[in-house]
Amino acid sequence: MDIPRPDQARKIRRRRILLLLSGVVVISLITVGLARLKPAAPSVEKGSLLIDTVKRGDFTREVRGNGTLVPEDIRWIPTINAGRVERVLVQPGSPVKADTVLVELSNPDVQQAAFDAEWALAGAEAEMTNLHVTVATQKLSQQSTVASAGSSYSTAKLEFDVNEDLSKGGLVPALTLKESEAKMKETGELFNIEKERLRIQDDAAAAQIAVKAASLAQLRAQLALKRRLVDALKIRAGMEGVLQRYGDLTQTTPLQTGQQLAAGAIVARVANQAKLKAVLKLPETQVKDITFNQLAQIDTRNGVVPGHVVRIDPASENGTVTVDVALDAPPPKGARPDLSVDGTIELERLENVMHVGRPVQGQPESRVGVFKVVDNGRGAVRVQVGLGRSSVTTIEVRDGLQVGDQVILSDMSQWDAFERVRLN
Repeated sequence: MDIPRPDQARKIRRRRILLLLSGVVVISLITVGLARLKPAAPSVEKGSLLIDTVKRGDFTREVRGNGTLVPEDIRWIPTINAGRVERVLVQPGSPVKADTVLVELSNPDVQQAAFDAEWALAGAEAEMTNLHVTVATQKLSQQSTVASAGSSYSTAKLEFDVNEDLSKGGLVPALTLKESEAKMKETGELFNIEKERLRIQDDAAAAQIAVKAASLAQLRAQLALKRRLVDALKIRAGMEGVLQRYGDLTQTTPLQTGQQLAAGAIVARVANQAKLKAVLKLPETQVKDITFNQLAQIDTRNGVVPGHVVRIDPASENGTVTVDVALDAPPPKGARPDLSVDGTIELERLENVMHVGRPVQGQPESRVGVFKVVDNGRGAVRVQVGLGRSSVTTIEVRDGLQVGDQVILSDMSQWDAFERVRLN
């Protein structure tokens, strides 16, 4: 028969509890250990990274920007007066000279004003001719009066002389002598008055002619102005060059026959394409080091042309500043206005400085974390590096690296959470 053993059951239950507690403790220890483990370093394909070596030596600071070629000599041609387009004689892209007629306009009011001015001038010229005839006639009449007065004076004087001689012999009474003397004086005064009148008449005639001549000159000037306004209906290039476009920069439709243009409206733009300059747009943060006459290289994608800085815009627009670069050599064949170019301006030459290729997130005068290659190229660790002055593709290293260190220049922002990566 079976004999019950209660102590044996207690032992079995106690052993099970101990085993369960031991399992819980082991599992807890394993969990804590795993939690304390650092995450494994991510793997990065080394062939996809741009790596450069820290060097010591000289390098040239440069700043680069995009822009276009722009003619140095540009003429915007406006209308002098309103008019309707009758003919468009030259198409954009054609070479023109200063007197080349681009567009012919019509304006009946301007043409009528010139016609009226011509007739007004003709009438004034006829009046001037008539005035000359009138003045000459009046002068001849006055000269005749002067001659008559002179004759009367001569007769009276002769009569007085005769009576004076006769009076000495007692042949003429004293009263007759006095009468002849008075007559001589009277005719003499009349003679002088008529001579003075002749002189004054010459001055008055000269004044009348001067007034009429001034009026005539004014009418001639008005006619010349009206004719210039008529001639201005023929829009000329005004300079030698190439017709670039019709209308201003806001006009999108071409100039058409029958189109009405207001006075002062922009008709066309002519440029001298023989002399071009580069207009570059540079980041405003990089313009502070640019000065006049700094050397530059303009890449037209068909050749590189040397140049120098001639103008720096005092204001920025949309984060960029406009810098003009004059070309020091003829542009390559095919260069034309509005051609897109790349410009590189030389800022300064740094001597005996530690430098490296510019990391993607490396800004001048900053401190950034970069990955330095270690373990013979099998891994990379993050180090803090102090950066200094920069160029387009190169930046000065002030601390954090040594000559010969290799650093990753590519964008590593996706691994910001890791201090180390493995390179495959």
